[in-house]
Amino acid sequence: MLSSPKGVSFLLALLIASFSALFLYLIAGSTRQTLGVSFVLTFVTAFISVYVTLEFLIFREISRIYVLLDKLRAKDFKLPRKKVFKSANPLQRLNAEISAYATKKQQEIDELKKLEHYRREFLANVSHELKTPIFAAQGFIHTLIDGAVDDKSVRDKFLEKAARSLDGLDALVQDLLTLSQMEAGDIKMQYGKFDLNDLTQEVFDQLEERANSRRARLKFEKNYDKAIMVYADRQRIGQVLTNLIDNAIKYGNDGGKVIVEFESDKEHVAVTVKDDGPGIEPEHLKRIFERFYRIEKSRSRDKGGTGLGLAIVKHIMEAHKSKVSVSSKPGKGTQFRFKLDRAENH
Repeated sequence: MLSSPKGVSFLLALLIASFSALFLYLIAGSTRQTLGVSFVLTFVTAFISVYVTLEFLIFREISRIYVLLDKLRAKDFKLPRKKVFKSANPLQRLNAEISAYATKKQQEIDELKKLEHYRREFLANVSHELKTPIFAAQGFIHTLIDGAVDDKSVRDKFLEKAARSLDGLDALVQDLLTLSQMEAGDIKMQYGKFDLNDLTQEVFDQLEERANSRRARLKFEKNYDKAIMVYADRQRIGQVLTNLIDNAIKYGNDGGKVIVEFESDKEHVAVTVKDDGPGIEPEHLKRIFERFYRIEKSRSRDKGGTGLGLAIVKHIMEAHKSKVSVSSKPGKGTQFRFKLDRAENH
């Protein structure tokens, strides 16, 4: 009986009505009719008041709290978001606090699951990327040991292939170290003023041979007669441009164009690197900055690279308090865009 609001309300109302009738009984001149009416009115009023208080302000909120606690015990944190509000009822505040806490824990659990998925995927990818050049070099060297070293033409050919595999392995390890240092904050940006136009031309010159092998043209959107001065780490921005332009050459069309464009406003210079290649499917755009993520794994690996270039680009831009964005449509090319501070503001 005491476990329900009706039972508790009945007992309390009976007690209050009895005390009220007893008080009137002690007053001289009170009749039985007066005592009866007083008892009934007091009982009804007390019952309704106590019942409403217990049912809507206490028992209902406690029931909701128990529902939340049951879900917590069952590790079911998928609860609706509930804003913690200011209320005179402490049980309502407690209910809201538990709901908010459970929602926060669900978000943390989802994030941990996502990180665990990425960790497993990263380990699988890095193992595969390391295994490929190691096994290739190992195969060539063991072939030479087994007797092919006596044939000069075979020996030179196999040594050259083994060297290329080891060079690829060295590049992969260097990129992994660079990425790890950036994520740990061990690499500090060396800021300075430099001409972005001049730096881009240097990158064009470095990649000219690669572009010629695919009959690709490297060009500016227009002639920039004046120096485009920015304030950033020249070496790291050169690394960003090299990665983006090299990717545009590799994944663009044979005989295509790679175009670099600069747009200035009062505070920033926006840099766009675009190609007229086959483009990227929408489902890949959100993941291309992940480590080792490849749109077409076998085809991408044939084109070279460590699969870490865009991840490094992302971290360099974040270190510059900027970000790199990508937009693409299948069959209409791809463009990457980022912003740098103008030198005049520093």
